Amino acid sequence: MNDRPYPGAEPEPGQDGLLEDSAEDLYENAPCGYLSTLLDGTIVKINKTLLSWLGHSRDEVVGRMRLPDLLTVGGKLYHETHIAPLLRMQGEISGIALEVRTANGARLPVLVTSVVKTAGDGRQLIIRTTVFDARDRRAYESELLRARHEAEEAWRIAERDRERLKSVLGTLQRSLLPPSLPEVPGLEAVAAYHAASQDDLSGDFYDLFPLGGGRWCFFLGDVCGKGPEAAAVTSLTRSTLRAAALHDPEPISMLGTLNTALQERYTGDSSRYCTVVVGILAADRDGFSVTLASGGHPPALLLRAGGRAGYLPTTGGMPVGLLPSPSFVVVEARLGPGDTLLLYTDGITEARTYTGDGRYGDEALLAFAERVAPASAAATIEAATRLIESFGAGLDDDTALLALGVPPA
Repeated sequence: MNDRPYPGAEPEPGQDGLLEDSAEDLYENAPCGYLSTLLDGTIVKINKTLLSWLGHSRDEVVGRMRLPDLLTVGGKLYHETHIAPLLRMQGEISGIALEVRTANGARLPVLVTSVVKTAGDGRQLIIRTTVFDARDRRAYESELLRARHEAEEAWRIAERDRERLKSVLGTLQRSLLPPSLPEVPGLEAVAAYHAASQDDLSGDFYDLFPLGGGRWCFFLGDVCGKGPEAAAVTSLTRSTLRAAALHDPEPISMLGTLNTALQERYTGDSSRYCTVVVGILAADRDGFSVTLASGGHPPALLLRAGGRAGYLPTTGGMPVGLLPSPSFVVVEARLGPGDTLLLYTDGITEARTYTGDGRYGDEALLAFAERVAPASAAATIEAATRLIESFGAGLDDDTALLALGVPPA
């Protein structure tokens, strides 16, 4: 049977003397500092390791110095107010970070552990202290602190850049929408825009402007995608529809002009398209006649003065800019006293919920409109805003709203 505790436990020839360490040698040349002090801190024993760190001789220290004399001013204060009382009360302290001052005035970071030796009757006799060199640890902690400061500074710079970007994006987003809606005699017009995120540009848009002769043009739509490219398409779409309305104020013609512009500007892999509903309001005796043309956009909601609500049937219209010769759907309606027409983008119907198929959907929006009707344009937008806010994090896409209502007689 092999008596060796593990392979290689026996010394090589000529190495026997290396293992014959005396207790005194182990104490004096240990890889850490040892010292013993009386209860008042007077040093009565100290090993060579700690003396070499301090740069003192044994005669300069033993019986002549107290442990606090080896510490910096802050260390002395901490020893008197914390370490000494703790040793008297609980008999030990462990891993206390201090700084000792060497003979040449340098500071040496150390970790101190002390234990009080007691007599059989519980009397405290002497304090034995172990001192560990913490220079490597201090350097490590300093490096960690430096890295932390650098990370915090980088975070502050990134946050500042993010806030600057949000400000720029907000300014650009506002430039894609009319600053305010014009006053239309006999009509209340209210719009709202709800951003799902402050960190990106949306393609939702709306507008309302006069054509003259008691006629007004309005439109609302949603460009495919987000970001700067979607913003560029939004800008092109708004300007094209405005110009088309002044040239030929017929909704079908306006959508055709926009389709041509998008097809010419964006071709191949860079194709861009949008869904949009365009309408013409014509004032009559006590309200407005409405002609709507839809290019693949969700149908408008009509909230009647009698409390009913329903969609205007525009199913079948194709998105604008997707095909060279798309088909669009036209519908006519009338806004009388107390009626309100609500246009919206699909952010509201595509909002995530925890019922049904997980999306809010067209049926739920129609039920909402039936609960709200009859309502003015302002009241309709206010109710829709509360609905959108109720989705919370379930609102994945921006939502634009435009309500046009005739005040009750």
